[in-house]
Amino acid sequence: MNKKEARKILHETFGNYSDKGSELLFTCPACGHHKRKFSINLDKNAFKCWICDYRGRNIRRAIRRFGSFVQLQKWDSISDKADLERFAELFMEPIRRENKTKVEIPKEFVTLTNNQAPATGLYAIKYLLKRGVTKADILKWKIGYCFEGEYRNRIIIPSFDEDGDCNYFIARSYIGDSYKYKNPRASKDIVFNDLFIDWNSDLVLVEGVFDALVAGNAVPILGSTLRSGSDLLRKIVRNDTPIYVALDPDAADKERRIIKMLLRYDVELYKIDVSGYEDVGSMPRDVFLQRKKIASFIDRDNYLLLDLLSAI
Repeated sequence: MNKKEARKILHETFGNYSDKGSELLFTCPACGHHKRKFSINLDKNAFKCWICDYRGRNIRRAIRRFGSFVQLQKWDSISDKADLERFAELFMEPIRRENKTKVEIPKEFVTLTNNQAPATGLYAIKYLLKRGVTKADILKWKIGYCFEGEYRNRIIIPSFDEDGDCNYFIARSYIGDSYKYKNPRASKDIVFNDLFIDWNSDLVLVEGVFDALVAGNAVPILGSTLRSGSDLLRKIVRNDTPIYVALDPDAADKERRIIKMLLRYDVELYKIDVSGYEDVGSMPRDVFLQRKKIASFIDRDNYLLLDLLSAI
């Protein structure tokens, strides 16, 4: 990276700065504190505000959020960032929106978003409350249930794509059925509830939907492994979204494969400690937030080296 040019672009984006050698100090664009407490380290490709704790491991993120498109283009021209205009070449096949997955919600579906649920929904509500699901969760995720039909006695959590169309749903038994889940026969190559995801904020990868309810801005991978060419991977890379990995403790091999794949695309990665719990869904929300706050940054070179040594 040409540091002289980098300083010029940063000056254009964030204004005047104090040069402290290894770091440049600006007024924070996030909190606007009057003192120059927003530190950018070119050597480490990292930034942090010492007042509001706005931070990241990729300076490009801050420029994309607070700068102009022209400034972002200038930054990409002097950095090692892949040319995202040639994004499709990173994957085996392009996205074809006309072939996107559409799924019909069961006709027996009864919503729980109304102020007063039907009497047939009492057991469904009791189950959700037991799992720590709040009224706000029910409203946001459009949760309901089926009292009869193919999905009888099951909680229904629909997924909506970026256009607001249903592309999948989870059907979870609330009466102790031996088959906990009975999901539709449809492709899982989707971004579950893409409609509600903020791609410009930290995104948590979890196993299941109830984990995502706890994690907030999160995507459940539905038991499958992320693949090159998947819609989820495309959006993570295209939006330069920082990822927090919080898979189940017994999914170590899957977690390792996902981390290695994301590192190949230079994704900013963190690992959340989920030990002591069966999954994120069984974790109190305040505990999860605290563990996310202290999540371990995954250094690309160190991780790949340790993984290589462990295979010897």
